[in-house]
Amino acid sequence: MIPLSFAQRRLWFIDRFQGPSATYNLPFMLSLSGALDVAALRAAVRDVVARHESLRTLIAVDAEGLPSQHAVPVEEVALEVPLVEVAPDALAARAAEAAEHTFDLAADIPVRATLFRTAPREHALVLLVHHIAGDGSSMEPLARDLAAAYTARLKGEAPELPELPVQYVDYTLWQRELLGDEKDPGSVLATQLRYWRDELAGLPQPLRLPADRPRPPVAGHRGDMVDFHLEPELLASIETLARERGVTVPMVLQAALAVVLQHLGTGDDIPIGSTIAGRTDDDLSDLVGFFVNTWVLRADLSGTPSFDQLLSRLQDKALAAYDNQDAPFERLVEMLNPERSTAYHPLFQVMFTWNGDRWIDVELPDLSARLEALSTPTAKFDLEFNYFTDPGKPGLLCYLEYATELFDRSTAEAIVTRYVRAIRVLVADPARPVGLADVLDPGERERLLRGLNDTAAETPEVTIHGLVERQVEASPDAVAVVSGEVSLTYRELDERANRLAGVLAERGVGPETVVGLALPRSADLVVGLLAVLKAGGAYLPIDPRYPSRRLEFILSDAHPRLLLTDEATAPVLPPSDVPRLYLGDVDFGVPAQEPEGAATLWPGHAAYVMYTSGSTGTPKGVVITHRNVVNGVIRLASSVGVDAGT
Repeated sequence: MIPLSFAQRRLWFIDRFQGPSATYNLPFMLSLSGALDVAALRAAVRDVVARHESLRTLIAVDAEGLPSQHAVPVEEVALEVPLVEVAPDALAARAAEAAEHTFDLAADIPVRATLFRTAPREHALVLLVHHIAGDGSSMEPLARDLAAAYTARLKGEAPELPELPVQYVDYTLWQRELLGDEKDPGSVLATQLRYWRDELAGLPQPLRLPADRPRPPVAGHRGDMVDFHLEPELLASIETLARERGVTVPMVLQAALAVVLQHLGTGDDIPIGSTIAGRTDDDLSDLVGFFVNTWVLRADLSGTPSFDQLLSRLQDKALAAYDNQDAPFERLVEMLNPERSTAYHPLFQVMFTWNGDRWIDVELPDLSARLEALSTPTAKFDLEFNYFTDPGKPGLLCYLEYATELFDRSTAEAIVTRYVRAIRVLVADPARPVGLADVLDPGERERLLRGLNDTAAETPEVTIHGLVERQVEASPDAVAVVSGEVSLTYRELDERANRLAGVLAERGVGPETVVGLALPRSADLVVGLLAVLKAGGAYLPIDPRYPSRRLEFILSDAHPRLLLTDEATAPVLPPSDVPRLYLGDVDFGVPAQEPEGAATLWPGHAAYVMYTSGSTGTPKGVVITHRNVVNGVIRLASSVGVDAGT
C-alpha cells in the first residue's frame, strides 16, 4: 500500500468530511482554431493519462479507515472524450457545466475531458483535473505532453516521449523519507514544525472581514469572481520599488493587500495564505501531480510602520518561511489544532495566489491553440487574490474570488477598488505610514464623513459585569451559557461568579490587579472571567496551546497577582512563581458574601490585558478598559440586531 502525500491526505479528508464537490477542481480550456483531427486528439489525451500515474490514481480505504493510492493499469483505464456540438454563444455555459463535475475519488480517475465543437474549424477541449492529482504548475507538462502526443498521433505514430525519471508515488515516499520522523527532534519535519509552532502561535481566528452577512455554520463554498487589471505603468512602478528595496513583486502586492485588510478592520495581526510550488527536485518538474504547499505569512502592522518598514518585515517572514517550506500545511493544522470549524478555512481566510508568468504556449500542427484556466462558481476561502501575466495583454491580470455567502458583488468590487488605489498610493510614497494611506475613493470618503462615520451614540457608564448584572435582573432564568452538556442560567452564572469573586478578593484581587486565566473553553471559563471582573481585577488570557516560551514571557511581563486554572490545564503551563488558585478548590455551594472594603469600580478601570505579537516579534501587552468593551458591545448589538432573544 502506498500512503497519500500530506497534501493529498488533506484533500481526501475534506472530500470525506464535506462530501464530493467541485471546489477543488482544476478546469482548463484549450481553444482550437483550424483543422482538428478529433481521433488524434482523443488518442493524445489517453496518452497523457497513461504517461502520468497521478491522472489514473484511485484512493482506497482499508478496514481501519486509512487511505492509500493505487494507480489503475493503463489497459484498464476507460477515458472517453465525448464530442459535443454546441452553439458559440452557449460554449461558456456548457464549459462551466463540465467544470462542475464532482469526482468520486475511490471510483473515478481524477481527470475528465470534453471536446466542444462550435463550428467545423472551431473547437474547445475542456480538461478537468481534481486538485488531488495536479496543481497549477502541472498544466505546463500536461500541455507539453499533450502537444507532443497529438503531433505524433497525427502522423499515425505512438508518441516517443522521454521516460519520466519518477512518478508521483515516488515523490510520496521520498517526501516522508526527507522529512523524517516528527518524534526525532533533529529531523527536518520536527525542526520546521518548531518554527511554525512559534510563528503562528496566537493567530487571530477567524479574520474579521467586512462581510455583508453573518458567516453560516457550514461553508457552502459558493463563489464568484471580480476581474481587475494593473496597467503597465503601475506594474513598472511596482517592479522599480521591488528592485530598489531588494524584494519581489509578489511581496509588494501582498504588503499592499495587508494594508487594505487593516483598513477594512481586520486589526494589525493579519495572516495571509500563500502557496509555494513544492517542486524542490528537478525530477519533479515534468510531472503532473499535487506538489504545491501552503504557508501562512503573518503581516505585522503594529506600531504604525511605513510601507518600506512593512516590506522589510514581510521579507523577513517570507525568507524564514522559505527556509521552512517543507513542513506540510496539513500537519501545521493538526499540530496547531486551531478551533476546528466547518464555517471557515483553518489558520487563514484570505489567500494570495501568484501565478506570475506561468503562461503556457501550446503549439499544435495546423491549429491555433490557446490554453486558459476556467472559473467555477466556487470559493475555497473568504477572499482569494490571483495574479498572472499574459504576453498579449500588458500589465498584470488579476481577479478576486470571493465567497458569495459572505459578500455581495458590490462589496467585492469595492475591496478591489481600494486595493488598486492602495497599491498606487503606497508605491508612490513608501516612506509614508501605512495607517495614513488614503485607500478611499472620493465617493467613499464623502459617505464616511457625512454618514457612516457618525457613530456618536449614548453609551451607558457601566462596567462589563454591570451589564451582565442588568441582564440577571431582567431575565434570571434565561439561559446565559451553554458548553457541551453544561448549561447555566443568568442567575446560576451570577451566583457562581459572585462566590469565586469573593475568593479572589480574599486573595488580594482588586482594581488594576491582573489575574491570569488559564482555563479551557467551557462554562467555567465564563464564570472565571466574570468573577475576576466582579472582584475588580483585570483578566489576562493564558492559552495553554501557546509555546512555553511565549507563556513564560507573558507571565513575567504582566506580573499577575494570581493564576486561575484547573487540575487538567496546570500541567501544561510553564513553571512560574505566580500563586495558583485551582477552580476545583473553590466551594461553590457556600453563599457568596461581598468582601469587606470592596472597592468601587469605574468604566475607566482595566478589564483585561491582551498580548499581541508586537512589531519586533516580542509579545506586547495592551490594556483594554471596561468602557472600551461596553462601547464596542453596545455598538455591535445595535448594528447587528442582537438582543436577549437572539
